[in-house]
Amino acid sequence: MKNNIEFLIRSMNIMGNLCIITARGGSKRIPRKNIKPFLGKPIIAYSIEAALDSELFDEVMVSTDDLEIKETAEQYGAKVPFLRSEKNADDYATTFDVIQEVVDIYEKKYGLSFASVCCLYPTAPFVSAKKLKEAHKLLNRGNFDSVLPVMRYGFPIQRALRRDTHGNIKFLDIDHINTRSQDLVPSYHDAGQFYWLTQTCISRGVLITENSGGLEISEMEGQDIDNEVDWKLAELKYGLL
Repeated sequence: MKNNIEFLIRSMNIMGNLCIITARGGSKRIPRKNIKPFLGKPIIAYSIEAALDSELFDEVMVSTDDLEIKETAEQYGAKVPFLRSEKNADDYATTFDVIQEVVDIYEKKYGLSFASVCCLYPTAPFVSAKKLKEAHKLLNRGNFDSVLPVMRYGFPIQRALRRDTHGNIKFLDIDHINTRSQDLVPSYHDAGQFYWLTQTCISRGVLITENSGGLEISEMEGQDIDNEVDWKLAELKYGLL
């Protein structure tokens, strides 16, 4: 039975998993961010190596509009079969816009579809082959539409404060003014590293659905990298790990 299914998949040109590393050239806050040296090698190299080392993917490709990024990506073993369109390389293109473009080109130009897609960011040096495998296992075991790494907020967001127009501090949710922090349900945020996506997400055009799973990681296993201070913090964390 298994052999029949595998033959059917091959005959329909449906492959296993595609990794898309999204790396445009026009980073504003940190110039040339995606190939900037991170502890001795271009930061994108960490994402490429994690994807290749996981042995989960039929194809590890980089979506970029930049020839220098293309050369660097290929140097570290990724494929860049085509360049990203100008439309999806501007400041307004979403992550899913980029994913959709790649998926469409593979289908229309190469006749290939993939059972699952992993969108991996190029500035995610904390991602490892092990984490990619754990998330992929969770995707299949939990029958989720997508799975992503999440980090717990350091303080309960139910007790968040805001400023009004006069500068006065007020609770966002007055129902929890007297609730003990330890009695509140933990909240999480997207770690901004990768997304495992099934065809359900691809067809709906979303990264997260009502049936998405989260792989919790610690504060030491992730870091937003939006400015030079973030970059230094990421290097310090990586060095400690």
